[in-house]
Amino acid sequence: MVQKILMICLGNICRSPIAETVMTDVLVKLNLQSVVVDSAAIGPWHVGKRADPRALSTLKNHDLKNTHIVRQITKQDFNEFDYIFGMDEENMSELRRLAPNGSKAELLLLGDFGLSKENRIIEDPYYERGDEGFEVAYQQCVVACKAFAEQRLQK
Repeated sequence: MVQKILMICLGNICRSPIAETVMTDVLVKLNLQSVVVDSAAIGPWHVGKRADPRALSTLKNHDLKNTHIVRQITKQDFNEFDYIFGMDEENMSELRRLAPNGSKAELLLLGDFGLSKENRIIEDPYYERGDEGFEVAYQQCVVACKAFAEQRLQK
């Protein structure tokens, strides 16, 4: 049975494409290819575009590639995906608001897996000048995605 994971952040150009790529890499390394991973935005601002160049550069520095085209979350996503991850409390609040009654998806904060309580929010690096925030988000995603896959997906 194929399981589906959706990574969400505000604009789908920084954190969620990094999380999508990292989760896909973790799943390949754990031989869990029966899991499909995608990402989407809460808002419509960047629909049709690629991820932020700093996010793509961070992934490239770790020998990972992302070809995702930004899309906005839909009502159907809540019944198509098994797990929908937000990166921060604002994402989670908005996901809970958007979720149709009785939807299938489990809404989870990605940082609740493997990260300490003080470090569980994956902060948006969009407004930072350099790449440092993107690297921090990447490292948080590596830990959280691996912890989630090992806890919830490995049999």
